[in-house]
Amino acid sequence: MLTVDFDRLQVAAGQRVLDLGCGAGRHAFELYRRGADVVAFDRDPDELAAVCDMFAAMRAAGEAPAGAEADVKEGDALQLPFADGEFDRVVAAEVLEHIPDDETAIAELARVLRPGGTLAVTVPRWLPERICWALSQDYHETEGGHVRIYRRRELVAKVVSAGLRLTDVAHAHALHSPYWWLKCAVGVHDAEHSLTRAYHRLLVWDISRRPWLTRTAERLLDPLIGKSMVLYFTKP
Repeated sequence: MLTVDFDRLQVAAGQRVLDLGCGAGRHAFELYRRGADVVAFDRDPDELAAVCDMFAAMRAAGEAPAGAEADVKEGDALQLPFADGEFDRVVAAEVLEHIPDDETAIAELARVLRPGGTLAVTVPRWLPERICWALSQDYHETEGGHVRIYRRRELVAKVVSAGLRLTDVAHAHALHSPYWWLKCAVGVHDAEHSLTRAYHRLLVWDISRRPWLTRTAERLLDPLIGKSMVLYFTKP
C-alpha cells in the first residue's frame, strides 16, 4: 500500500532516491521496481535487515530493472550520513510526526536533496488523527509514537522555511480512517475484536483485489477523511 504517488514525485529509472524512515520498506520496494537507485534509511536495524532480505529476493526474482541498485542504511534523521545534494528524489512517509525536533529533520531532508530535485512528505492528516487521539491515549502515548498532529499550513511553512517550494497536495487512505477510529474505540491493543477484524479483512480484500467500488469510494472520500496528507516540494 503506497501513500506517495511516484508519478507526481516524477521518479525515473537511474535516479538516486532516499526513503527516509523506510520502516518495512513499502515505498523503497516500489522505487526499486521502477529502476531507481534507492537507499532505505531507518533507525531500526531489525526493519532494515528485513528490507535488505527483500531487496535480495527481488534481485533474485528479476523484479527490478538491470542496473538498478538498492541498499539500506541505519542512522539518525537529525544527522543524515549523506553529502549535500546527493539525492534526486527524497521520500519521508509517516515519519516526521514521530520526531520531536522535526525542523532539524526537515533541514536535513532539504540539504541532501539536489537543486531541482523533488521531495514527498506524508503525515497523518489533522482531522482523522485528532479523532484517534480523542478516542485513545494508547494510540499516541507510546514510546516512539506520534508526538504532534500537523495542520497543513504548519508543515508547509516548516518545509518552505528550509528552502523548498510546495508544488502539490493530496490525501490518501480514506478507508483506513474508520479502521483506526474503531481500533481506538475498542482498544488499540485488542487484536481479536470482531469489528476491527472484520474491517481489516475488508481492507486486505480491497488492497489485493482493488475493486472499482471501493477504489471509487476512497477516491471520493480522500479529500474529506483521507488518513494521510501528502505534500510534494521542489528544491530551487
